[in-house]
Amino acid sequence: MNTLKSVLAAATLAVALTACSKEETPVVEEAAVALVAPAADDDAGWRQYLQAVVRENLGTISNPPFLYYLPPESDPEFADKYGRQVESATTAMSRGVQPGNMLAFGSSASAKMADLIETAFKPVEADTLKGVRVLFIGNAADNARVMAIVQPTGAEYIFVEAK
Repeated sequence: MNTLKSVLAAATLAVALTACSKEETPVVEEAAVALVAPAADDDAGWRQYLQAVVRENLGTISNPPFLYYLPPESDPEFADKYGRQVESATTAMSRGVQPGNMLAFGSSASAKMADLIETAFKPVEADTLKGVRVLFIGNAADNARVMAIVQPTGAEYIFVEAK
């Protein structure tokens, strides 16, 4: 019996020593990677870039964001795609957007996206988008115009310069 106790004690000690001697893997925090906008004509790159920027700016928004995207202006179907996005965004804004949602607008065609936002937000009355986050990803030159359109709605406005 004493031999069994000795063996168990030795085994327990060996396990304890092995556990203590293991080196812990250091925890490395992932550094925030600065997002860089792709070339203006890189449609696939822009789609990935916009999704990454949206993820970074969700904050407390838990609902899936509504993403409005325009392809590069060099796209042969740009005018048709622009028209469909204007119609989609205008319809959504006319119906109303519930608090806790995010509307994200982005494109390498920043001025045209600002035009789209201006058209889509026309039916929106003052202070009817409280609790909604509006993200505009575009050129700094278009920021003031979009901000002036969005702010009266009461939505939280975030601008991310595509650079």
